[in-house]
Amino acid sequence: MAERVRTNPQIMRRRKALIEHCFGTIKRSLGYHYFLCRGLSKVKTELSLTVLAYNLKRAINLVGVGALISALH
Repeated sequence: MAERVRTNPQIMRRRKALIEHCFGTIKRSLGYHYFLCRGLSKVKTELSLTVLAYNLKRAINLVGVGALISALH
């Protein structure tokens, strides 16, 4: 990875712009610093619920509660 970043540094800049923001928001705003469950299937479920909460929060911020509820009906 270090070699790839050295030869092509815009890869890391793009990753920071697209991906790292999501993980930082999940850790800081939602308070997830570590997994509460043990076992791969339970951790996958916990991560899925965390990402669902993040996505719902983003949708509410982007379109609002009323538009989101009307889109679900």
